[in-house]
Amino acid sequence: MEMVWGQEELFPKASEAEVQRTKFLLSKYKSMTLLMADYEQFTRDLQQVSVDGEVARRIDQDELHADKAANAVILKEKQRWVYEQYQFYTSVIRRAVGLIQDVDTQRAIQHRYIDGHSFKETILFLRHGLSDSTIRRKLDEGIKSISNTLKLMGFFEKDDAEF
Repeated sequence: MEMVWGQEELFPKASEAEVQRTKFLLSKYKSMTLLMADYEQFTRDLQQVSVDGEVARRIDQDELHADKAANAVILKEKQRWVYEQYQFYTSVIRRAVGLIQDVDTQRAIQHRYIDGHSFKETILFLRHGLSDSTIRRKLDEGIKSISNTLKLMGFFEKDDAEF
């Protein structure tokens, strides 16, 4: 896949929409990792519930006589697809966080988004000499750094192609 950037764009900058997409993915990071762990641990249980339960029967609300076994297979494939998407998202986010050069910025992003703490908890955790506005600035810098790294990796092109 060939990337075409302008001559002055050796390191392309993410657009505002890409920064917002990054912030959204970071805010969902902890949920994605928890759901992935749950899926890995309880895959067989999820599949059995989808076969036995009403979830498979009601995939298509318009259909009066649904094929429960076929719908259970569709549901299983959808769960696997979501799991694979979450794996992709979390792995590129981890890589991008690891490439943040400023230690304080990386710690702020790690505590706030990767570890899943609230903004207030992050402020209390990082308070050792940093003001609230500095922590907020470090988080913003981290999000922009991650966005730029994801742009450089071609993440947004793949993400747009998926949806």
